[in-house]
Amino acid sequence: MSSETPESRPSPARTRVLQTAARLFYAEGVHAVGIDRIIAEAGVAKATFYHHFPSKDELVRAYVVEQGALQRAVIEGMRAEPPGARLLAVFSFMCEFGAGPTYRGCPFVNTAAEYPDPAHPVRQAIAAHRRWTRDTYRDLLAADGHPDPERTADVLLMVRDGLVVGFELDDPATVRTAVEDMLSRVLAV
Repeated sequence: MSSETPESRPSPARTRVLQTAARLFYAEGVHAVGIDRIIAEAGVAKATFYHHFPSKDELVRAYVVEQGALQRAVIEGMRAEPPGARLLAVFSFMCEFGAGPTYRGCPFVNTAAEYPDPAHPVRQAIAAHRRWTRDTYRDLLAADGHPDPERTADVLLMVRDGLVVGFELDDPATVRTAVEDMLSRVLAV
């Protein structure tokens, strides 16, 4: 039995707005997409949009939070793997996604480039996701018995940053090979 009540479930209109915004923001960039276009493509009234998102920045923050939730769900889906294998599976998943035809970069990096103020709520949401990512790496490393999970988690976060940009700029096969080589070096104990 679900603990969700009708009041706690996101409305279909809110979901459509967020899905439409996510598709457009990822494909074209946050500042390039206007509210009126999102409203039109989501098929909602302006009043409905503003009921759920009082400003575009609130929508962008919700987009970042939703992207983080999607990434957490992917990693959670790997829970059956032992910690070391799970960590490698996370990077393998990123390499597969990054080499795909729909890849347009990392939604967090892309959005951060459009919100340079680290104190802005959108950047705060991005920072929270980065902390979660780093902490996840650290926890998996510690569970796998790595001797220096703190420092290695920092290194893996930088590897992750490099691969999400590398897939945008370089040959996917070259990036994958470099990531696999880097992981074997970083994780060698």
